[in-house]
Amino acid sequence: MSAIRVVLVDDQALFREGVGVIISAQSDMEVVGTAGDGAQALTVIEATRPDVVLMDIRMPVMDGVEATRQLFERNPDQAPRVIVLTTFNLDLAAATAMRFGASGFLLKDSTPDFLCAAVRAVHSGSSVIAPADLAELFAPRTAAPTPAPATYETLSARERTVFQSAARGLSNSEIAEEFFLSLHTVKSHISTILGKLGLRDRVQLVIFAHDHALLE
Repeated sequence: MSAIRVVLVDDQALFREGVGVIISAQSDMEVVGTAGDGAQALTVIEATRPDVVLMDIRMPVMDGVEATRQLFERNPDQAPRVIVLTTFNLDLAAATAMRFGASGFLLKDSTPDFLCAAVRAVHSGSSVIAPADLAELFAPRTAAPTPAPATYETLSARERTVFQSAARGLSNSEIAEEFFLSLHTVKSHISTILGKLGLRDRVQLVIFAHDHALLE
């Protein structure tokens, strides 16, 4: 199996080098590029085509939120997975980056083991913060919700039940226990839901539910 290709984006050279050492020490990961701001990051990402980008939120020239927006706007179907890095828990800037397509966020003081686990999780299609935290992060909305797109109507009754549970923050195991389903069946439902709604992961599912006021 090929190594997970990672790009590191942070305006602090010492932080980039430290994280680079951690990533490069993993047998299943490699650093394929680094950048000191969002503008550089877009160039490096285009040249290296990484699997995962660790993107600092606050940088000069172009911050991580704008870089994430442009990255997914340019080529959403081939964009890498993005983990935004922040010093603040439940950072609203990180929430904005996730609305643009990032798969979650990490605190910059996370342990090396947690950082590497997060890279692997995001590469496999998971999010890197708990769904319950996501629900808290996206609950306060000032804008009026938009109507749900027609794709939501294509969900079956069971799929809508699983959608509601996932959007409320339940894990796959908790959904399986609540509705007496196998874990494999829940995972299959989640995969089908994401496909029908055109969503990348559970992070996007929670955002979708809140943006369209679909939580019952």
